[in-house]
Amino acid sequence: MAFIINDRVRETTTTTGTGAITLGGAVTGYETFATGVGTNDTYYAIHLQDGADWEVGIGAISGTTLTRTQVLTSSNSDAAVNFTAGTKDVFCTMPASKVAYIDNNDNTVNAAGTGLAVAMAIAL
Repeated sequence: MAFIINDRVRETTTTTGTGAITLGGAVTGYETFATGVGTNDTYYAIHLQDGADWEVGIGAISGTTLTRTQVLTSSNSDAAVNFTAGTKDVFCTMPASKVAYIDNNDNTVNAAGTGLAVAMAIAL
């Protein structure tokens, strides 16, 4: 199984609880997880549209199901959120804790702000 991150992948769900999420179809102008990610792992974010509950994690996609395999951060002390009734947005994201970037001084750093040695091979 590959790990895929893609732009403009967003669906809704009305799933409750802490288990797997049944995806309800793409929001207009976006792709489904099945189209944008396939049967692979990805970073995801879920938030209750009319509330304060949210979660960011790693999940496995299979058809119209997102299995929440690892919660990275959440409104529930970084544990799985027990989502209540209501419509939730589910989308691909890039968690800040997983990013390495070049800062304003051209230093490569990770999300914790520490230096990062980067080796890069470019095939020409």
